[in-house]
Amino acid sequence: MIILGIDPGLQRTGWGVISFVGNRLKHIDNGVIKTDSQEALAKRLVTIEENLKNIIDIFKPKIAAVEQIFSNKDAVATIKLAQARAMALFATQSRGVQPFEYAPNTVKKTVVGQGHADKKQVQHMLSMLFPAAKFKNADAADALAIAVTGAYLARPVFI
Repeated sequence: MIILGIDPGLQRTGWGVISFVGNRLKHIDNGVIKTDSQEALAKRLVTIEENLKNIIDIFKPKIAAVEQIFSNKDAVATIKLAQARAMALFATQSRGVQPFEYAPNTVKKTVVGQGHADKKQVQHMLSMLFPAAKFKNADAADALAIAVTGAYLARPVFI
């Protein structure tokens, strides 16, 4: 099963693609979709959607794992994150890919074993899971962690 992990963000949306066969995980690819902060919001959202659809068309994932919104004190930033996340959900569903949503603490607990792990701990575990993988940046690494979570938590749905 091919799984697409998405770490949504208006400025940078991380993505990671893994396969899950039996109990083996394999890194396929990862990257980041960047938008230009000087462009109109609608254009930035379309950039996210179009790039995600291209990634889906290339890798043909069976499911997508998308990070849920975390609590944020900045309401404007939360709304922008929600809009980027909506584009991720729309892009996956419109391509026939079932999206599953996971809270950040669930992702950390799945990958590290502790729900309040920091980014370095998550990246360390990812480097143990995928020793040959090179993470494009922290957003791409987060997306791979989300994909791993989808592999383990959504898998019962497809067995």
